[in-house]
Amino acid sequence: MDSLRLRPSSLRSAPGAAAAARRRDHILPSFCSIQRNGEGRVSLSIQASKGPTVDRCKKFLDWKYSNYRIAHQSLNTSANAGQSLQPETEAHDSASIWKPISSSLDAFYRFSRPHTIIGTALSIVSVSLLAVESLSDISPLFLTGLLEAVVAALFMNIYIVGLNQLFDIEIDKVNKPTLPLASGEYSPAMGVAIVSVFAAMSFGLGWVVGSPPLFWALFISFVLGTAYSVNLPYFRWKRFAVVAALCILGVRAVIVQLAFFLHIQTFVFRRPAVFSKPLIFATAFMTFFSVVIALFKDIPDIEGDRIFGIQSFSVRLGQSKVFWTCVGLLEVAYGVAILMGVTSSSLWSKSLTVVGHAILASILWSSARSIDLTSKAAITSFYMLIWRLFYAEYLLIPLVR
Repeated sequence: MDSLRLRPSSLRSAPGAAAAARRRDHILPSFCSIQRNGEGRVSLSIQASKGPTVDRCKKFLDWKYSNYRIAHQSLNTSANAGQSLQPETEAHDSASIWKPISSSLDAFYRFSRPHTIIGTALSIVSVSLLAVESLSDISPLFLTGLLEAVVAALFMNIYIVGLNQLFDIEIDKVNKPTLPLASGEYSPAMGVAIVSVFAAMSFGLGWVVGSPPLFWALFISFVLGTAYSVNLPYFRWKRFAVVAALCILGVRAVIVQLAFFLHIQTFVFRRPAVFSKPLIFATAFMTFFSVVIALFKDIPDIEGDRIFGIQSFSVRLGQSKVFWTCVGLLEVAYGVAILMGVTSSSLWSKSLTVVGHAILASILWSSARSIDLTSKAAITSFYMLIWRLFYAEYLLIPLVR
């Protein structure tokens, strides 16, 4: 007798294997039989020794084993698919929860005009540090007063930029179509609700703090910001280039420098008001910078302003003239700052202010020479550079001594 031993793992005993084995034995050819031992091994006995018969039996068993393996692979695949389905479902549920939250935060981020938020926060921190006379002044009292001023001012900042968007929806569809009101992400009613809440929170916090300089800073900013944007008789001052520039100059150059300095100096530290050399420098320098921002912000928006009758300097004089006027004003301001640093009696202040302003002036000039004034994207990018230079200046102002 010829005997063959098969050891495929797929033929080992399992629940229900006995019945399946009996069915398998039943359909084997008469010249083949299967025997099992206690170790789970399978022995095939072939009762005929002729070559063709053995080959037929082997082919038959190969066919049966292939079917068995395919069936088990299908079952395993189905089981694995069932196991992987649950994590995918959970991931989908998590994404569906966070997507609307992420979209809402992104819309509010764009609505708040973050470059103005950063500028407001940095300017208040910078001028507040001008009131610090020694390291002992940086105390919980100072940090609390600073935080109150920053938060109240940021609330008012969101009111002002939001109000401007409410009255510029049609213009922004041309100039800034990604803003939430212009794109339709926010309805006008939503915009009104947001600006109303932030104005109320700003005044509420200013009233609770009880600082006269802080409250007056918020009130004057509210009045100028409202008059700048609202479309009412005798208002919407943004239509008139000089008046629009004066509004921005009044807030950025005067109110921020003087009122928030006095908030720290007189209300927090309880010291008499003193207009120091660094404070005068900061006010004068930021007057130049505020004029530049007021002029330059309209250069990328010339198309929409021209359509809707906003007589900005860019519309009246042309982009190129306004652009180089802005660059010239800033270079003059940096020159004055360098001279201011040279006259300082403090060596470290002299070194830092001279080198710092020289670097900023060179960055401005090299960037201005390479700009393509026919590209709105390039002009907008340069406008953001001016804001970054604005931020950098507020890092240098506390070093002026």
